[in-house]
Amino acid sequence: MHLTVVTHPTPSLRDRSQELDHDLLLSSDIQTLIDNMIPTMYADDGIGLASPQIGQNIRICIVGKDALKLDKKNTLPLEDLILINPVWQKTSRKKEWDTEGCLSVPAVFGQVQRYKDITVTALDRHGHELSFEAHNFFARVIQHEVDHLDGILFIDKAKNLYRNTE
Repeated sequence: MHLTVVTHPTPSLRDRSQELDHDLLLSSDIQTLIDNMIPTMYADDGIGLASPQIGQNIRICIVGKDALKLDKKNTLPLEDLILINPVWQKTSRKKEWDTEGCLSVPAVFGQVQRYKDITVTALDRHGHELSFEAHNFFARVIQHEVDHLDGILFIDKAKNLYRNTE
């Protein structure tokens, strides 16, 4: 099922999301929510989606498989990645500026500086621990989505914002 994407300036987009415990994660409601987040992300050509973007302030985000494909060092299966309670840390000081947009800030784009190399720890949708490295665009998407879980929008960090009117 396609869910409605919450857009800026909805106040809940600025709230820090709550962590999920194991029992809630495995509940049918949360599993259905995860199943519905994936087609919602793709419906608007997204590469990632965080649960606050569909009105649920819990720490779930999805990273589209195309982001994983672009990371030549990726060791994860090439499938949509579900991250529960994700945490990332930089593994180098290298940063890069690139253009970002967001399903919750439609038609607005800007330059955002992000770390190029990070490590991520999270749970998968079944409550199993994940730990992996992410690089370049893949790392950018994860940082963008975790920002959502912390109530931060890309427009808070962006320079040279512009609106695409096409």
